[in-house]
Amino acid sequence: MNAASDRNLSTLSATTLSGSRTPLRDHVATAIRRFLRDMGECDDAGLYQVALQEFEVPLLTEVLAHCEGNQSRAAAVLGIHRATLRKKLREYGMA
Repeated sequence: MNAASDRNLSTLSATTLSGSRTPLRDHVATAIRRFLRDMGECDDAGLYQVALQEFEVPLLTEVLAHCEGNQSRAAAVLGIHRATLRKKLREYGMA
């Protein structure tokens, strides 16, 4: 991967909103609706934290793969500080 592909990834939301691709938020909404339907009538507390973790782990995994394991580049693509990325990787047992 190169700097151009990093720029393309970082501007993905802008292009998907005006282009023909389905915005990421639509995919997330579909997955949440499916999850809630599968849960049924359960009033399980903590859904917000579960949803964040379920989104964040694959996000970190895929961005790191996209950046060939380079944490500095991955942090830049994510728009977070490298120390924050490392903290999250440790938190999820990915370090």
